[in-house]
Amino acid sequence: MRQKGHIFDGFVILVFLLSVSTITKATEGKDGFKQCEHIVKQWASSSLDLEVKNDKHVLQNLLFFLHVPRTGGRTYFHCFLKKLYASSLECPRSYDKLRIDPRKPKCRLLVTHDDYSMMNKLHKDETSVVTILRNPIDRVFSAYEFSVEVAARFLVHPNLTSATKMSGRLRSKNTISTLDIWPWKYLVPWMREDLFARREAREQNGHSVVTSTNPYDTKEMVMPLHEYINNPIARDIIHNGATFQVAGLTNNSYLTEAHDVRHCVLKYQSLGDYVLKVAKKRLDDMLYVGLTENHKESATMFANVVGTQAISQFTGSTSHGDHTAKNSSEQGSSLLESDFDTTYHHSNSTYQKPNQISAADQGEATKENMTAGKLMDAYESCISNLRKTQSERRVNSLKKIDPANFTKEGRRQVSEALLQEMTSLNHLDVELYKYAQTIFANQHKRMLVNKVVTNQLDSGFDDSYRAFSWEAICIAVSVVFVALFAVLFVTAKRRTSKLKL
Repeated sequence: MRQKGHIFDGFVILVFLLSVSTITKATEGKDGFKQCEHIVKQWASSSLDLEVKNDKHVLQNLLFFLHVPRTGGRTYFHCFLKKLYASSLECPRSYDKLRIDPRKPKCRLLVTHDDYSMMNKLHKDETSVVTILRNPIDRVFSAYEFSVEVAARFLVHPNLTSATKMSGRLRSKNTISTLDIWPWKYLVPWMREDLFARREAREQNGHSVVTSTNPYDTKEMVMPLHEYINNPIARDIIHNGATFQVAGLTNNSYLTEAHDVRHCVLKYQSLGDYVLKVAKKRLDDMLYVGLTENHKESATMFANVVGTQAISQFTGSTSHGDHTAKNSSEQGSSLLESDFDTTYHHSNSTYQKPNQISAADQGEATKENMTAGKLMDAYESCISNLRKTQSERRVNSLKKIDPANFTKEGRRQVSEALLQEMTSLNHLDVELYKYAQTIFANQHKRMLVNKVVTNQLDSGFDDSYRAFSWEAICIAVSVVFVALFAVLFVTAKRRTSKLKL
């Protein structure tokens, strides 16, 4: 009986301890949520209080292109912005974070993966922000594919150690490797290590040939997509990445509170609504918001909204000069494709007001009496060449991990369940993208209205000019007739006077 009593007492104590532990955890959970809610609310409140004082539809002295990865921003950089802004006007080493004091900007163009927190280091009243968003599911696909593509380029090396050493030697003074740029400085090394580990496993198992019908689930060759999206690294960087970047809360943020806010939102999903609200406000305040899927319309709008204003800022400031800026821009483009992996060219620059821009500092477009239409023609030609080069690099890289050959057709083999999971993991980005579509539609309407007004003004001017011309001709003819009549009258009078004498 005593033994049964001791067992019963032990059981009671165990139940008591479990109850206390459960209550403690519940209390800590409530306190933890309240603390996180306070942190997130405080950040959101201070962020929403920041009003844009200038006219958001007017291009300011500094253009900040907030480049969300895998949205097509690099083509805009090379095929639009490099034609509008000379390399000497680009912010130095933008993608590597500014290596100058950004509170005293000495540049006119900032293109970077840095998030919106960069605005805290810039003159807000002299800065216009533009960005491009993409369908969240397509962006996750693209981020996965690009991580694999860049990492696969290192498979020419016999081992990971050799590949790591080579990546260090690739970095030169005037270029910066993809491995230095957020978010690829986290994603590519992670994928590179995984690719080498799987290659070693194949060699040890004697599997020299891998066959698969689904390129997104070839685990012997590359990390399957379903593993990728559920990895903590992807959850921290990829999922809802556009929302966190526009809100200024990436793990690359300049804000001291960014880590705590992001940690709380990742822990308590409901707090993401505060971040989404801030991100929407950021989009509202931007000069231009493009959509990757609406490629033609987005490019046309960029040329009309941003391009025409950039051209007008430079046109007339100085006389036409030589082609120094053009040559410098072309050198930057060639450097992009010359390295082992993707590199970005950065130039030194000094900040100048529009009326202080020298002829050599004018972009290529402003030296050729460029219009929005001509700029679009130049863009189409440029993007065709850029896509060809990128496609060749992609094909050569993916050959090393065949049959993981990513294509649009291959994406259709991904199960509906996995697509739903990707959608759920990116619920904030899904909502932000819907909001961006509304902004885009409104931008498009405003652009069409402005075109109609401009055409009417031009037409009115032409009609007035034509009316003025006909009126002037009529007056001139009348004056001639009157003058001729006066001359004839005076001559006739003189003849009459002579006859009388």
